[in-house]
Amino acid sequence: MHKGLAFCLLLSLSLCNLIPPSMARNGVVTMELWCVAKNNAEDAQLQSALDWACGAGGVDCSAIQQGGPCYDPTDIQNTASYAFNDYFLKHGMTDESCNFDNTAALTSLNPSYNKCKFPSSLSSSNASLSSPSTAYGMGPSEDLNGSNQISQQWIWHLMTSLLLIAFSWVMG
Repeated sequence: MHKGLAFCLLLSLSLCNLIPPSMARNGVVTMELWCVAKNNAEDAQLQSALDWACGAGGVDCSAIQQGGPCYDPTDIQNTASYAFNDYFLKHGMTDESCNFDNTAALTSLNPSYNKCKFPSSLSSSNASLSSPSTAYGMGPSEDLNGSNQISQQWIWHLMTSLLLIAFSWVMG
């Protein structure tokens, strides 16, 4: 039984290193994030938030305009996602900077498609995960100031260890 438990613990530590849920940057564990339009958001709400982002929000919307790599007039979801992500990266990368009247959300799934490449939170050099954002209009609605600490790698080690310990007891 003790040999099985020791084996499971060693296996869990090696598995955690094979499947990293995030990346380390300057000694801090971080997760690659993008701000995208919610799947259940109404098209009219997305269009209104998109108009704000490309106007008063100061987003560079050239990539989603005709001739740009992300131009697709038939898909408001992708178009709004590109603008929302640009705003998120340039305004502090907080929950607050990814709200847009509750039509946007953070994801760890890369929304890039075809030639349209979305920069991520790890590729941004002009923002930090803890800096607050100031915005007006359709943008963010409350100051959370980085309160959502995503990407804590220790949870993967703990969960894997617990699952393998439970497995060893069952098999023991």
